[in-house]
Amino acid sequence: MTESESRLRPYVNHLGLKHQVIRMMWNFTWSIGARWLPRSIGNGWKRILLRIFGAKIASNAVVYSSAKVYYPPNLTMHPYSCLASEVDCYNVAPIVLGEHVTVSQGAMLCTASHDISDADHKLITAPIEIKRDAWIGTRAFIGMGVKIGEGAVVGACSAVFKDVDEWTVVGGNPAGFIKKRIIH
Repeated sequence: MTESESRLRPYVNHLGLKHQVIRMMWNFTWSIGARWLPRSIGNGWKRILLRIFGAKIASNAVVYSSAKVYYPPNLTMHPYSCLASEVDCYNVAPIVLGEHVTVSQGAMLCTASHDISDADHKLITAPIEIKRDAWIGTRAFIGMGVKIGEGAVVGACSAVFKDVDEWTVVGGNPAGFIKKRIIH
């Protein structure tokens, strides 16, 4: 196949019409029913909307109004977990936030990419799991298939493409070990 032939191939959405309809209805509902709310008001209402669309979310989890959730059925939030302002939760595959997990402002959790070795650039996905007491710093990027260990901290603006061990602090792009996390 020549380079020009590969450019002419149409994009095929492999997720199906049902997925697209749910996403369209979800985006409309969140925009009208929650996005305009101040961050400290209506958290119970936001949880209700997420649950209606299939999210598994604890009664004391927090989702800021400006957070973007791509597909609610693929979101699980355990007690006291938080998606802060402007978080982009691109959960084409499941994302699980353990107890007391904080995903800080502007972070991106990305469970999908495209297969660059395939001429059609097919969608590939893998879940993200963030274990209890972990903290994802401001504007950090967590890539598909990554597991963040219990108590781990991902520094601000870091890019994480590999699993992070428990009680470890990582930072940079790509994220690397900084130190062990010790709580006094």
